[in-house]
Amino acid sequence: MAQETVFTPDVKFVRELQKAGADTLKKCYQCATCSVVCPLAPDDKPFPRKEMLMAQWGLKDELLKSSDIWLCHNCNDCSKYCPRGARPGDVLAILRKTVIQENAFPRFMGKLVGDPNNIWQALLIPIVLFLVILGVTGHLHIPEGQVVFSKFFPVEIIDGVFVPLSALAVGMFAVSISRFWKNMTEASGMTPKAEFMPSLIETLKEIMTHSKFRKCDENKDRSVSHALVFYGFIGLAITTGWAVFNLYVLHWELPYAVDEHSLAIFGGSAALAWAYKIVFKLFANASALMLLVGGVLVITNHLKERSVETTTSSFDWLFAGIVLMVGVSGFLAQVMRVTNFPAALAYGTYFIHLVLVFYIIVYLPYSKLAHFVYRTAAITYTKMLKRDVEM
Repeated sequence: MAQETVFTPDVKFVRELQKAGADTLKKCYQCATCSVVCPLAPDDKPFPRKEMLMAQWGLKDELLKSSDIWLCHNCNDCSKYCPRGARPGDVLAILRKTVIQENAFPRFMGKLVGDPNNIWQALLIPIVLFLVILGVTGHLHIPEGQVVFSKFFPVEIIDGVFVPLSALAVGMFAVSISRFWKNMTEASGMTPKAEFMPSLIETLKEIMTHSKFRKCDENKDRSVSHALVFYGFIGLAITTGWAVFNLYVLHWELPYAVDEHSLAIFGGSAALAWAYKIVFKLFANASALMLLVGGVLVITNHLKERSVETTTSSFDWLFAGIVLMVGVSGFLAQVMRVTNFPAALAYGTYFIHLVLVFYIIVYLPYSKLAHFVYRTAAITYTKMLKRDVEM
């Protein structure tokens, strides 16, 4: 006798997907064209045909435990060749957003950050927090004299806010990813055929080189903007760590002027001290420029007319906007400091920049940036199962 499998459709879930942007999923009539044309779909149980069927049936639990929706890089080759205009790429994008919200810890943060309608509430938290801290520490005023951001918001106070909150965000993210990993394990019902570390290393190589992005046909140019944003963030993370090293290890006070102390660090060589400072500044500005250009290209790609109609969710637009504003506000703040711009505007721009940086760092487990970790986990898991396609 054949084994029976009982499914419990969730009609509410179907409606939520349609409202979020997957309004065309009912057009799918299971021709499998999407799975055939996708260059990234594994030969074993390829996507996105099965995900389209599960979405139509409202199989929420099955979809939220799927690793395959994260193998998709949203190049929209599937949507281009779909004879019905069902836009499978958009459906999978909405599903990925839903997975982040459902695995979020605590759950309300996933809804707060993941829903663009709540953007003002999400931004209000760091704004109020920073104003209270500035008021308590006696810095809630515009400093006189030359524009020096550390006079307005001392570095020690910034570190006292961001370091513990970043650590808390990492802990929250760890809980979310552990939930996701457990769900993938339960859904597959398969025993991994490879070890974790070799699979993770192989996955990271693919991500660092963006090799899978280049396999896409319709939106291959997305690999450039994505790489710029990706490496811009990495560069700025390195810059932050470097700045902490300069401040707390070398005890080199901001803005890293070459004084007697810094000369002593470099054996009395002013040339070495200046070279070190210039390299640091060039690296920081190059990283910021990559982020800024990448953010512009991300938005340009979203606006560009393509041969296939796609729908970019407000979740994607919000992320692109935040990335662009981080780059712009950081660049403007630096220019205003160097040119000794009117203090109120300079410090106000710097304050806005800190608020946006807070959004990027502290809200990382719940934002579009969480894709990097979820995708890494999913690809690693499929490699452990030996299901991924050969590169």
